[in-house]
Amino acid sequence: MAKQRTIAKEVSLKGVGLHTGQKTSVTFKPAEVNAGVFFMKNGVKIIPDASIVSNTVRGTTVGEGENAVNTVEHILAAFVGMGIDNICVEITADEPPIGDGSAMPFVKMIEEAGVVEQDEEKKYYTPSMKISYSDNEAKVEALPSGRFKVTAEIEYEHSFIRRQRLEIIIDEEVFKKEIAPAKTYCFDYEIEQLEAIGLAKGGSLKNAIVIGEKGIHNRELMTFEDEFVRHKILDLMGDLFLIGRPVKADITSFCGGHSSNTALAKLFLKDIELTGGGVIPVYPMELDLEGVKSVIPHRPPFLFVDRVTITEEAVAATGHRLIRPDEWFFKGHFPERPVLPGVLITEALAQTACVLLLSKPGWKSKLPFFMGINNVKFRRPVNPGDELTLKVEIIRPRMRGGKAAGRAYVGDALVC
Repeated sequence: MAKQRTIAKEVSLKGVGLHTGQKTSVTFKPAEVNAGVFFMKNGVKIIPDASIVSNTVRGTTVGEGENAVNTVEHILAAFVGMGIDNICVEITADEPPIGDGSAMPFVKMIEEAGVVEQDEEKKYYTPSMKISYSDNEAKVEALPSGRFKVTAEIEYEHSFIRRQRLEIIIDEEVFKKEIAPAKTYCFDYEIEQLEAIGLAKGGSLKNAIVIGEKGIHNRELMTFEDEFVRHKILDLMGDLFLIGRPVKADITSFCGGHSSNTALAKLFLKDIELTGGGVIPVYPMELDLEGVKSVIPHRPPFLFVDRVTITEEAVAATGHRLIRPDEWFFKGHFPERPVLPGVLITEALAQTACVLLLSKPGWKSKLPFFMGINNVKFRRPVNPGDELTLKVEIIRPRMRGGKAAGRAYVGDALVC
């Protein structure tokens, strides 16, 4: 399992803000386990979170007034792309330096500082189900996955660009080579409009690719022929890191931008709230009695599973139940010759199957019912002091009516 990471030493960068035009600097500092990413501005701690996004016009702003940080997407993309979980960013103005308009200046800072693994597992997020957002201009969609894959497409009514599309699975090396160098861009006819609303005060041909009617004004700044869609992926990565952890999902973005990206991030936060964390489970997953009770609604005296090992999500699990001499059912079944009722063996198998299915992200809140049983045979009595081993496999994993196969053992002996 991957470990959380921070940097080994402080490192700083000076420059100018893209939109504010302010002289500014950032200093990266190591942070403790589970500290997350946070800015320190004028002695105030600002956590970049999707819930406090205040502006998405040509960049993402978190916070309000003096406690706002503008254009956070490139710096956040560098952190998530380079696997940094915990870091303090001291910032001296309202916006990080724009550098060359890409995430590479921040990547180089991280490499200069060195990366340190910490003694705590990294926390990922994967959606519990398909999550999507759309508006009049954009559509973004996320599907659960064990990787981070992006399929992005952009279209413009412009003779030079028209359409760009890229499908890419991103890890640290891919990010450094294929995404981080992609620079921000604009059309030359937008510059006057941006300046009129107080933006792009620090923009220049050295930190933004400028597209004219007949070509690129500063083609020497480009790294890729499809630079524009790659930069859209860079922005997407930074905006999604506003949930505070890296995402494992297959993301599709059509004409996406900061508004749709941050809207999707807010939906991720809602999903985390509803599903209790949205953290990708690690298998095999061991659930003790309290873990079992956190998944299924059964309670003593009708809880017949003590612990469960899930070997593969929604596929296979093994439960265990110690049959104690003082079990309530032995008072009537039978006082002089206590034997575990066979129907309770099938109930224990069914409860193990419930744990297996309801451990799937997004399913925990469902109420399970035992709807039917086929092909059951009880092969030998189960006595006080025996421990049942309950092996189940899911045949049909459906939320509205699943089907499982199960076998119960005492030691190596098949009992049901």
